Amino acid sequence: MKRLFLLPVLCAMYTASLAQQPAGKDSTRTYKNDTIRIGNILIIKKNTKGKKDSVSSTVEVNTNRRSNSRISTNYGIVDLGFANWTDETNYAGAGSYLVSRPGFPALSGDDLKLKGGKSINVNIWFFMQKLQLVKNHVNLKYGLGLELNNYRFRSPISFKENGAVPYSNGLQTNAPFIFRDSIAFTKNKLAADYLTIPLMLNFTTAKQSGTPGFSASFGVSGGYLYSQRNKQISTERGKQKNKGDYDLERFKFSYIAEIGISPVRLYGSYSPKSIFEKSLDLRPYTVGIRFSNW
Repeated sequence: MKRLFLLPVLCAMYTASLAQQPAGKDSTRTYKNDTIRIGNILIIKKNTKGKKDSVSSTVEVNTNRRSNSRISTNYGIVDLGFANWTDETNYAGAGSYLVSRPGFPALSGDDLKLKGGKSINVNIWFFMQKLQLVKNHVNLKYGLGLELNNYRFRSPISFKENGAVPYSNGLQTNAPFIFRDSIAFTKNKLAADYLTIPLMLNFTTAKQSGTPGFSASFGVSGGYLYSQRNKQISTERGKQKNKGDYDLERFKFSYIAEIGISPVRLYGSYSPKSIFEKSLDLRPYTVGIRFSNW
């Protein structure tokens, strides 16, 4: 705003100076060009040789000033992908976390298998920043966002925080547990949402940020579990959303990577530690598409 205000003022000053030229002077004399620079604004007073007091003023504004900042920021990045886990659980030692109905086989790894095509991962990154390390070809990338994971089960299992164990003759427990339910669900999922900070080393062929080029990033992320729930839909019970800790680990550490050409690239993550604290050893991973300017 200050520069825009200065433009008409400076032009007026030049016009006034031209109007105050002393009378009787040689009108055929040669003038020199005068210039004034204010930031990106260049004001040039041009004098034409051999013409009677031929004086003109022009204003040039340089809008292509190169930024010296090594940090660039990208907002509103969205990931769409699939969530799953590798099962390393020792079911013989799972203890009371898995409750079996009388007359039915004990819960096993088959009960914890997911519907791969319906287990969804959506990430919303509030921002990501890129710090140039080596001429934009090597960068440090970091940000902040939400990881939203929906694990859809094949079996009719239910999660409960504590209290009476269904179908077990009034057995009570103060610990979380999983049991095989008596009905079939049209939708049965465990949702786990994290506030996450990623940190990656980025390599790119692009000459500057925002231009097309091959890019690959590798690093780690740390997430904090802020919401978890067992959401179910059935004809008998309608829609239910049961909340509890369910023995889920509060913090999650993951290896992460992305590869591709802007603005679409592939991403992936893998956690070497179970998302459950003591009972089950289920190590989550995700793969999908990332929509990002770089």
